[in-house]
Amino acid sequence: MGSTTSCCVSASPKLRRNAHSRLESFHQESELSREETGCNLQHISDRENVDELNMEYNPSDHPRASTIFLSKSQNDVREKRKSLFINNHGTTRRKYSSCSTIFLDDNTVSQPNLKYTIKCVSLAIYYHIKNRDTEGGMLLDIFDEKLHPLSKTEVPLDYDQQDPEQKQIYRFVRTLFSAAQLTAECAIVTLVYLERLLTYAEIDICPGNWKRIVLGAILLASKVWDDQAVWNVDYCQILKDITVEDMNELERQFLELLQFNINVPSSVYAKYYFDLRSLSESNNLSFPLEPLSRDKAGKLEAISRLCDDKYKDVRRAARKRSASVDNLCGIRWVPAILS
Repeated sequence: MGSTTSCCVSASPKLRRNAHSRLESFHQESELSREETGCNLQHISDRENVDELNMEYNPSDHPRASTIFLSKSQNDVREKRKSLFINNHGTTRRKYSSCSTIFLDDNTVSQPNLKYTIKCVSLAIYYHIKNRDTEGGMLLDIFDEKLHPLSKTEVPLDYDQQDPEQKQIYRFVRTLFSAAQLTAECAIVTLVYLERLLTYAEIDICPGNWKRIVLGAILLASKVWDDQAVWNVDYCQILKDITVEDMNELERQFLELLQFNINVPSSVYAKYYFDLRSLSESNNLSFPLEPLSRDKAGKLEAISRLCDDKYKDVRRAARKRSASVDNLCGIRWVPAILS
């Protein structure tokens, strides 16, 4: 309270510098007017501009900002679509619903499919590494696999130059999720934390640090999302050659780089889910479609009725709260006269 910068500075270090620079120039230009008026509040238009910067740079915080992995995959997706069109002579093999048959998948925003969600997250990490900034951002020792190896096998000299394949990333993530029995929602939160780390800390994920960055994101997401979280010592049972002290230090520094911002709004979660679906369709990794059966239709109808009854009660309660005494008019039943 009382500080002109406390309500305007973003959580991101990058944005913090931008916001401070804007505020400093603002103080210099309006110093005289502030002394005359005695007002120390910042104009609302400047605060709106800072919010626009947040929207642009923090996709893991704001639902309207586009995800980084989807933008980095655009060039490769165009090439894949072009080659697919040429090879198939313009024909597609996608299933479409008709009047007699409806095709659905078992993947929803509230209950994602575990296998295909992990595949999509691995693909997003693959595009992060492949299309990273060649000039490179800041490299941190805690994520360097040569300084903190995950196994006792000797790290090759060119460990930071060879990009991993998508299958390699998928096997690494799948191993952790299978051994720790994590959920598909945890995979989506893992991707949110990963992009938040890259934005806040201004670093790039590359062949030399991707494993430890992904491990730190999974470790944090499992503790935030799951009620019965996996302990750090449990990950040492999965990765035999890593120590508990190393896992604790990885978690501590990961949290510090996130500035302890582990909140994931539902709107951001939904945005990442649907962007992952878009990524899967663009890369021919669509979720398997099955014809709508009688049993599944009955379950959907039951869920629909349950939701309808739930929101009916909410609307009825909201209608009661919004009633005004001034405009209150009772409903009268008047007998009709039929001639």
